[in-house]
Amino acid sequence: MKTTNVVLLLGMLFFTTTSFKEDNFPLLFIEAESFPDQGGWVIDQQSIDQMGSPYLLAHGLGTPVEDARTSIEVPSNGKYRIWVRTRDWVAPWNSPGAPGKFQLVINGQIVNTTFGIEGADWHWQEGGVVKLKKGTATLSLHDLTGFEGRCDAIILSSDLHFQPPNDSITLSSFRKKHLQISDMPEDKGHYDFVVVGGGMAGICAAVSAARLGMKVALIQNRPVLGGNNSSEVRVGLSGLIYQKPYPNLGSLVDEIGPVGHWNHWEAQQDPNAERSKKIMEIISKNPEKRQHNAGPIENYADDKKLAIVKGEENIDLFLNTHVFKATTHNGRIQSVTGKDIKNSKEYLFRGTYFADCTGDGNLGFLAGADYRSGRESKAETGEIRAPEQPDKLVMGTSVQWNTRNLPNNTPFPATPWAVAFNENTCHKDTIGDWDWETGAYRDQVREIEYIRDYAFRVIYGNWDFIKNKSTDKEQFSNRELHWVAYIGGKRESRRLLGDIILTEQDILNQTPYEDGSFTTTWGIDLHYPVRTGGFTGEAFRSRADIKDIQPYQVPYRCLYSRNIENLFMAGRDISVTHVALGSIRVQRTTGMMGEVIGMAASICLQENSSPRGIYQEHFGKLQKLMEKGIGNPRW
Repeated sequence: MKTTNVVLLLGMLFFTTTSFKEDNFPLLFIEAESFPDQGGWVIDQQSIDQMGSPYLLAHGLGTPVEDARTSIEVPSNGKYRIWVRTRDWVAPWNSPGAPGKFQLVINGQIVNTTFGIEGADWHWQEGGVVKLKKGTATLSLHDLTGFEGRCDAIILSSDLHFQPPNDSITLSSFRKKHLQISDMPEDKGHYDFVVVGGGMAGICAAVSAARLGMKVALIQNRPVLGGNNSSEVRVGLSGLIYQKPYPNLGSLVDEIGPVGHWNHWEAQQDPNAERSKKIMEIISKNPEKRQHNAGPIENYADDKKLAIVKGEENIDLFLNTHVFKATTHNGRIQSVTGKDIKNSKEYLFRGTYFADCTGDGNLGFLAGADYRSGRESKAETGEIRAPEQPDKLVMGTSVQWNTRNLPNNTPFPATPWAVAFNENTCHKDTIGDWDWETGAYRDQVREIEYIRDYAFRVIYGNWDFIKNKSTDKEQFSNRELHWVAYIGGKRESRRLLGDIILTEQDILNQTPYEDGSFTTTWGIDLHYPVRTGGFTGEAFRSRADIKDIQPYQVPYRCLYSRNIENLFMAGRDISVTHVALGSIRVQRTTGMMGEVIGMAASICLQENSSPRGIYQEHFGKLQKLMEKGIGNPRW
């Protein structure tokens, strides 16, 4: 008998605004992400498991953002030394200048220190001494550039010789001890099905299970649902639904998903169908909906997704909640623990069945599930497009962007700290689509801040050149950099392993499996980094190498863990090889995966079975549910 508790990082930060005494000296601790008025700053949690905390990001595209503000209670009169946890985000590249500069404002007075100007790593930057009176004081973060300044936390210590610990383990222990953070999270109760991750796969898994009678917790670590198909990332829905032999699979995807470019393409394939006519009518009246990626915010229907989930009485939705711990016993997950990324409160979710819809395989990793990352070798898989030797190459992260034309000239500041471009290496684009892709040779989980930040340096440097220096700068004089994603759109990281690992030849040879479930229709689409125009730096563009396929039914046994008895998965982290991932990773397809595992989980509950038991004993019941479908399509 063995019980395991797994935590992603011992250095998690669990604190908001608290005062305590360190050796009888009053000390105030303020979490930046807990500011009640965030102004123009945004919360970034993508690297929470690596650097220890969410943080506030000044994402202003070169225009300083509005101040973030809070109030604090000063425990006694006196002098307080200031410490701010931050970093110079371009320092890893030894770039000149510090674009992430910001100031601290206390009681309306600017502190005489500029933060974010030193150190490549997250650390405590000393900010001098300030006199404070007992009682309420105001504190603000004042951005100076609009170029990605970042603040994790602030300490005000009356011990002028005090220095906060910086290594993650000591820092975590220090804060938990002195801030009296409970080791007992708030128990949110027991659920039949706990779904971690609120992208298309997670939404469909949760709604499918809820409509079949399960009590469901849907946990998403962002303020919006949709993942890559949200307004934060802006990737359109690709892949076909309503495929034989289960033509009603995808009805829930259809219900939830927005009308857009891919609907238009699909409608053109069968223009006489009633559904196609309605789609074409909508798009003819709203031509901007044809923009598939990096489009207007309304193309991604965040509100629609939220309304559908909230309309399900069997779903409890937990937005802004990051799962960082899993408790297992005898190969089964017993519970997960999440923290609110705004106020740092911790919650315990107990469950019978769990689903990893995180994309990164975070829940599976926490629970000790078998997984793989990178490319398998040709000898291991027998795949045509596998390399001779295994390696860590993955399909990268897209940080998409768009621009708009305005009536007058729109200036853009110089970016000497960004990637440098010239007439040969620049890209005179007005939109950054899927192929603005970084991090192919990097760890997409551990290095996500670096990967995203490199994309920032590329986007800003390229725009600076074409706006201010290129031979065609007059053509761009009235064009404004309008939107840049700060949440990276990932394609590949961990792949959790099931009873079958789908391969390239399974798809190309139409290998029949008796447990065929959802159908993949997207070609085997593999991305590779490319450099053009003599550019010699780390690649930031990609090319797609696509092998066309016939529609293929993916076996159900790819949708549950081979060694964690009660863990399903749906999304880009299911049991496939790197090459096979190229076909199944698009979002209508992952949404159908969610529909299937929601159905399977409901049968598990009814039959007191396991995900594997559905294949072994109850697959006929799953087939009937897949035949019927679970959605309410709008057409």
